[in-house]
Amino acid sequence: MRRVFLALLFVASFAGLFAQTTEDLPVYEYGTPGEFEIGGIKVTGAEYSDDNAIIGVSGLKVGDKIRVPGPDIPQAIKKLWRLRLFTDVQLLKEKTIGDVIFLEIIVQERPRLSKHSFKGAKKSKHDDLNEEVNKFILKGGIVTENVKANAAEAIEKYYIDKGYLDVDVTVDEFPDTARINAVGLIFNVDRGERVKIADILFEGNENLSDRKVRKQMENTKRKKRIFASSKFIKQDYQADKKAIVAYYNTIGYRDARILGDTMWRNEKGQVILQIDLEEGNQYHFRNIAWKGNSIHEDERLEQILGINSGDIYNQELLNTRLSFSQDGRDVSTLYMDDGYLFFQVDPVEVAIEGDSIDLEIRIYEGPQATIDKVVIAGNDRTHEHVIRRELRTLPGQKFSRSDIIRSQR
Repeated sequence: MRRVFLALLFVASFAGLFAQTTEDLPVYEYGTPGEFEIGGIKVTGAEYSDDNAIIGVSGLKVGDKIRVPGPDIPQAIKKLWRLRLFTDVQLLKEKTIGDVIFLEIIVQERPRLSKHSFKGAKKSKHDDLNEEVNKFILKGGIVTENVKANAAEAIEKYYIDKGYLDVDVTVDEFPDTARINAVGLIFNVDRGERVKIADILFEGNENLSDRKVRKQMENTKRKKRIFASSKFIKQDYQADKKAIVAYYNTIGYRDARILGDTMWRNEKGQVILQIDLEEGNQYHFRNIAWKGNSIHEDERLEQILGINSGDIYNQELLNTRLSFSQDGRDVSTLYMDDGYLFFQVDPVEVAIEGDSIDLEIRIYEGPQATIDKVVIAGNDRTHEHVIRRELRTLPGQKFSRSDIIRSQR
């Protein structure tokens, strides 16, 4: 079968040229383009991609009028390249019958992944690494430079988060001769050594010493002794920064925040951290008013709250005394142990003057709840009557949160 090239490989221009294959076929000149009706389109070389989808993406349809040479062929090739599924795209003229042209799209698909492995990583880490790279590569999926780079970057991030800041990952690609157009990948992991923290510096802490602030960082420590732990783990570091702000909040600095932080390496490759703080003002409780309470008097609620005018503002203490204190000393327990299952409490700052804060504690008591049924499930070994004997919550009784907790224990 005699065929003439409409377009060669798509390189710098999208123009297609007919190349003469035999002496009796005409050469189409750009100066004298012809108009043809597409009589048929077929696809060659597509092993995994759908032929009809390829034709659809090209924008060419049977019955369309196109000019040869003209813009239609280069545009079709450009659309197929944009899919990033192929390493080669050609659009050929199979034959012409009068002013009817038959086209053939020839593609070379990108290789598909058959397998991957890790080199230089401990076997115990392979499951974790697979979880990371499987976000970007799948068996049977297309392998591109971008896919390989993303997978390698995911591995590096995994190790960086564990303190290996100098980790380096490269990817080797090799043909899988057992399969058609398939490749395997080897991820070469050089994790290096964990990077130590040489020092942690602070700026802006006018009311607390560096030592006091540094003490709030439970997992991020500077290297002081030979065998002391001082590894830099990003996740722990982020949590420790939040712990610093939380501590400031407990001693009245409700507006304290971290403005930013800087990290650099010294001549030994160790990390130096600097955290810039803004402490703000130290606040105190002033007036505390109760609203919505009809079951218990203000005096009773104030006794449980245990916060007086002039006390240092402590958001954590306030929340604990209102809801779910470990020792049961909170306003929620007072109500919920008396059946008020739907009780809600919301402290609202109604005024801030100077270093003083006024609170209005808004209460929704709701109706009392009575226990209807107690259902026991999952007791494969223990008889139900043995479990019920230990329960403090019985049908017909008022709901009590403390009784439920004791029953669980």
